[in-house]
Amino acid sequence: MSQPTYRQPAEWARHSACWLAWPSHGHLWQENLAPARAEWAALCLAIAEAGDEALDILVQDAAAEAEAGTALAPVLGQVRFHRVPVGDIWLRDTAPIFVEDGAGTLHAACFGFNGWGRKYLLPDDDRVAGRVAALSGAPRIDHAWILEGGSVEVDGEGTVLTTRQCLLNPNRNPGLDQTEIEAALRDGLGAEKVLWLDEGLLNDHTDGHIDTLARFVAPGVVVCMEAQEPGDPNAATLDRLAADLGALTDARGRRLQVVCIPSPGVVRDEDGELMPASFVNFYIGNRSVVVPTYGTAYDDEAVAALAPLFPNHRVLGRSARAILSGGGAFHCITQQQPEVR
Repeated sequence: MSQPTYRQPAEWARHSACWLAWPSHGHLWQENLAPARAEWAALCLAIAEAGDEALDILVQDAAAEAEAGTALAPVLGQVRFHRVPVGDIWLRDTAPIFVEDGAGTLHAACFGFNGWGRKYLLPDDDRVAGRVAALSGAPRIDHAWILEGGSVEVDGEGTVLTTRQCLLNPNRNPGLDQTEIEAALRDGLGAEKVLWLDEGLLNDHTDGHIDTLARFVAPGVVVCMEAQEPGDPNAATLDRLAADLGALTDARGRRLQVVCIPSPGVVRDEDGELMPASFVNFYIGNRSVVVPTYGTAYDDEAVAALAPLFPNHRVLGRSARAILSGGGAFHCITQQQPEVR
């Protein structure tokens, strides 16, 4: 079998920058706009304050740039603003996925985007990938099929984790079967082996994105969650997920080592609806791992459980409850740009 042409580096590989977008749309966020901005800024500071990861920030206009500049004043020397319209802040899914070729040259892989299965069709979101690719300076690679960055998790060594609920959903690529999706992942991300899990958290608008379920933290090592209370409505899903992960082997033939951390349990919005809260929706920066917290009894325990998995990073918990009101957390609003070797 020939070697893949492109490969997505693992998130713990060094980054030259992290791409984010300033929360600006009051009609979407409503009363949560100000709290979400505060949480967004706290995430950015945690990424950048160690001094060696730039922030590339998309802003709607001059007024938004001024607001974001005030929020990021302590690290403003590491910030580059770009006036690019976005539908919302979920750059994990709307920005390109950066991949390397065999010579180590960085490319921006731009996939189709259809609003998470046509559920949230917001102006400009389908153009974000191309615009970020142009700003990054990386050569652009276009892929015609639909793929969101939060739906795939890689180890940098040819293994891709994903879910059937999302990638095989007829609302994404109804003309592609599992074999064809695997071939497309090989072509786009360098997948030598695709590991399929079934479904995600309840009320997850993304149809089971893997970045709320299981994350690689090192080659051969994956972290997931376990319910702490019998009344957790996701308990059976999480138990099955951990068991399924433990039976899998990666592209190098290693049986996955599965580390379970606490689940947040029941987190509800202001209307009493269950939200898809996840402690594994963390962002791995160059110096810091930033873990979303939700004001639950398990916040500190989850952060402490993740710390030994990242011995060369600070592992920090930061509130993400307001951001979660929009449907995701820290991993969902970031997209790393790997450093060119």
